[in-house]
Amino acid sequence: MTCVFLRLKKVLFLCLFGCLALFSLNDLQAADEPAFAEGRGVYVFDIMDEIGPAMWRTTMQSIDRAVQMKATLIIIHMNTYGGLVDAADSIRTKILNCPIPVYVFVDNNAISAGALIAVACDKIYMREGASIGAATVVNQTGEAMPDKYQSFMRSMMRATAMAHGKDTIISGKDTIYRWRRDPNIAQAMVDPAIVVKELVDDSTKLLTMTVEEAISVRYCEGKAASIEDILAANNLSDATVTRHVLTPLEKVIHFLINPYLHSLLIMLIIGGIYFEFQTPGIGFPLAVSVIAALLYFAPLFLEGIANHWELALFIVGLLLIGLEIFALPGFGVAGVSGIILMVLGISLAMVDNIVFEWDWVYGLAALFKSVCLVVVSAAAALGLSIWAGRYFFENTALSRVMLQAVQKSSEGYVSFDDWTYLVGVTGIARSVLRPAGKVEIDGKLFDAVSEIGFINAGDAVKIIRFETGQLYVVRINGKKG
Repeated sequence: MTCVFLRLKKVLFLCLFGCLALFSLNDLQAADEPAFAEGRGVYVFDIMDEIGPAMWRTTMQSIDRAVQMKATLIIIHMNTYGGLVDAADSIRTKILNCPIPVYVFVDNNAISAGALIAVACDKIYMREGASIGAATVVNQTGEAMPDKYQSFMRSMMRATAMAHGKDTIISGKDTIYRWRRDPNIAQAMVDPAIVVKELVDDSTKLLTMTVEEAISVRYCEGKAASIEDILAANNLSDATVTRHVLTPLEKVIHFLINPYLHSLLIMLIIGGIYFEFQTPGIGFPLAVSVIAALLYFAPLFLEGIANHWELALFIVGLLLIGLEIFALPGFGVAGVSGIILMVLGISLAMVDNIVFEWDWVYGLAALFKSVCLVVVSAAAALGLSIWAGRYFFENTALSRVMLQAVQKSSEGYVSFDDWTYLVGVTGIARSVLRPAGKVEIDGKLFDAVSEIGFINAGDAVKIIRFETGQLYVVRINGKKG
């Protein structure tokens, strides 16, 4: 039993080590950069990929770094077709709350979630031929989602446009207040039923604006061919420009967050546990499983998708499976519970909790998709593990580095000595048998077990049977010297 607890302590140590490594990664930051000269610093970062957790992390770090460096202006270099609504919402909120002005340079496209982020910026500049708009919420097949999703997006676009306030226009004796960015135009990017007559008189078309159209409705401050053009237009040609560069850690995170790699890591987690079932003690398979789990959870945790409790579910599940392997016979409640908790932990970690905050139905659909990915990956891992186990034993090349010899009993190989011939022989107890101890027979010491009660050292004993490699004795009258 002591050995069992030592093994479980090793499992717990591996889990805790992984958690500490994960939490320490969360605290890693890029080296502090020197502050800009007052009034002359511009910080630039890119949004060139799909809007998602990686872009949210890049935006958050870039804005925080720009504030730390006391930048005068932040410029987003954008070319995106959109992405996840929840990530875009987090980005636009960060921009709206930024104490430094944020401009965006639309280098070809600011579509869907990209349009929401662009509207959140203080000024919009667009390259000749660029487009902005088409912010309808769609599923992965490109089909428009039900109206409740569109309603959510419409309100977010409207609120973002209104966040820029109104301009005061004095015409003669009249004072006119006009939205700096018309919220009706922002809504028209989501809902084709909203018509912007200055641009298009058709209730079947979704609003997507060209540079000229965006300028005409005050959604674009002007054309620009480069970041330098924007700086010149704002009298910042001599400003110091710093571009956001991904750190090695961020590059690793962006690589690990790939959904295809997630499937592979899930297979390694399940496959490692399967092989651990097939081998005694704690070895290489469990180490592979723990490392794969760390690589799986680390980017999700750092991106803010996975929470502590989801990681805790996985660890508790792993410990329950370890308890089933090393301490409990067979495979029962602990093992099944462990598997369920592990699957839930892995699945829930892939679903951003923000999704559940605004739509449980959509969140449950995302969870179902995540569970399907985990189950399919686990089934594939088990199938490959079974095949690999057989292949290792049958492959000629691999057999050279594996123990293949069979020690047959017909050739004299046995797991214990045959002491059947000692049955009926008498001897003397050389230690107290409680019930196991040592007995001496014909000058040789043997391990033995008392059949009835305890036997004191020096008592005469008789061998009554030999079973499963063990001698059984009883005390007889008299003592031997």
